[in-house]
Amino acid sequence: MTPVGDSDRGSSKRLDGKVAFVTGGASGIGEATVRRFVAEGAVCVVADLQAEPGEVLAQDLGDAIRFTTADVSVEADVAAAVDFAVAEFGRLDVVFNNAGIVGAIGPIATTSVEAWDATIAVLLRGVFLGMKHGARVMIPQRSGVILSMSSTAGLVGGLGPHAYTAAKHAVIGLTRSAASELGQYGIRVNAIAAGNIATPMTAAAIHGDPDAVDAAHDFIESVSPIGRGGVPGDIAAAAVFLASDEAAYVSGHCLVADAGQTSGGGPGMFSGGEADMMREAGRRGV
Repeated sequence: MTPVGDSDRGSSKRLDGKVAFVTGGASGIGEATVRRFVAEGAVCVVADLQAEPGEVLAQDLGDAIRFTTADVSVEADVAAAVDFAVAEFGRLDVVFNNAGIVGAIGPIATTSVEAWDATIAVLLRGVFLGMKHGARVMIPQRSGVILSMSSTAGLVGGLGPHAYTAAKHAVIGLTRSAASELGQYGIRVNAIAAGNIATPMTAAAIHGDPDAVDAAHDFIESVSPIGRGGVPGDIAAAAVFLASDEAAYVSGHCLVADAGQTSGGGPGMFSGGEADMMREAGRRGV
């Protein structure tokens, strides 16, 4: 698997001096983003329920990051993790609400309320809490960037389970709503709608095995409109752009990184053959 877009491409220091807080940063897209943020000059606080990989990442990146365990669905955990970031590094410039799960799966008629609520708690309440406590710190300093992970399932029905799809649609709406409020304080709020990305979570969804990441990448590549499978670094690159001053005029936006999947996934039915004009009732000609 060729790691196109991975963290070793970052050398321009576009986030030099920035302090970032990344949820779900111990693996997958979150880990790739933390590595890329550090490569671009940032320091990071990583919050995740996965203690072992989080500690390994902290050892690997050294003084550039701090790791803390946190459940993003629990307000006290999120508030404490944000306070920890400020205590360690003195300020907060970027929040990336990345933590996620697939959550409740199966037919809507048999989905349990408990599974539904648990999914929404992570995917939507977790984003709300990251925004709330990030804004709490950023408003007095009158600057900051809040990013949240959505999905192509937040744009189109049928690409994800019901609760996941509802939450990811809601993340985009919440992003736009928060951007409309927080812009007056110099805070930009954006989302990323990721397409098919080879991660342990995706591998588990496709193959039933979170370790089958290479196989998941091969499958994603086989159905990609551009003939290349997505890797975590592709989303990390999008996050770096939105977090950097290069995106200083971008707020309330959902950046779609999906290889063109939601644009139709290939040549349209009217893109071949001879040029012509199709008019009312199917008549042709100018």
